Amino acid sequence: MRLYALWLLLLASTTASAQYNWQFSAEKDGIKVYTSIVPESKIKALKVECNFQTTLPQLTAVLMDIKAAPEWVYATKSCVMLKQVSPADLYYYSEVKLPWPVQNRDFVAHLTVSQNPETRVVTVDGPVIAGMVPSKDGIVRVDHSKGKWLLIPISKDEVKIEYILQTDPGGAIPAWIVNLFASEGPMQSFKRLKLQLLKPAYKNVSLAYVRN
Repeated sequence: MRLYALWLLLLASTTASAQYNWQFSAEKDGIKVYTSIVPESKIKALKVECNFQTTLPQLTAVLMDIKAAPEWVYATKSCVMLKQVSPADLYYYSEVKLPWPVQNRDFVAHLTVSQNPETRVVTVDGPVIAGMVPSKDGIVRVDHSKGKWLLIPISKDEVKIEYILQTDPGGAIPAWIVNLFASEGPMQSFKRLKLQLLKPAYKNVSLAYVRN
């Protein structure tokens, strides 16, 4: 029954991704990056797939550790918790540093965690929302962005990650910067994420809302 439920979830995930026409972009150290054209958008959607030797609670704990995000998320200048609704539900503000002369971007995101009780697959949703933090001079506010993590347990100590991001950074951005964030950005973030998982703060961590 558990395997059947997992199959159904993976089928649903594949169906949800059917709106994208994923094209392989790059692979390094087991980290695969795909891109897809998005109708009515100049920016391609991004998908990253990889397997990490870790546990579901460890990985979830890192993703929900907002203050530590600048340590591994590519080009993140700052990340601040705005509101903690529950351990599995929070709002945060982040500023993204872009190369001169392009203005930095910022956004407010709503991060939620849920786990399928049958398959134990964890979904981390992080769409941007309006409000909570006024726009700032010299920084372009990102109003349209959807990010989702799917954490699929392979074994007790191995997790398959599928991350999808569709965003519109707003304003005018040179193509070379867009390409940088579509290729180098994911590779750097996931390489750092792998190292972040090894830090003592996440060793043997347990979460009431995520079962390994």
